[in-house]
Amino acid sequence: MSLLSRHRLAAAVLLSALLIAGVASFYASSHPDGLNKVAQQTGFAKSEQRSAAADGPFAGYATKGVQNPRLSRGVAGISGAALVLVIGSGLFWVIRRRPARDADSAASSVSKGS
Repeated sequence: MSLLSRHRLAAAVLLSALLIAGVASFYASSHPDGLNKVAQQTGFAKSEQRSAAADGPFAGYATKGVQNPRLSRGVAGISGAALVLVIGSGLFWVIRRRPARDADSAASSVSKGS
């Protein structure tokens, strides 16, 4: 596979992920998830405490300051997907850039310990 086609594939995957995150996030269920439902059924939901992130910019699957609910959820979904992409890419880059001699020395110390 040529470098250009890899770039096109990566761009298509990225665009698809952002499109799904932005559009599909509006159609997320408004019903409580499994943990919330069990908490309500068993009565321990009353002891719920406010989250430290409750005042965050994307609390409640919405974007603070955006009045349109559809746009608010879309921005939150795209931001979440972009954040995961950045963190995942950074971790991949750090792991991939590790010098080969470190990996070789780790492998040899494992084989010596056996």
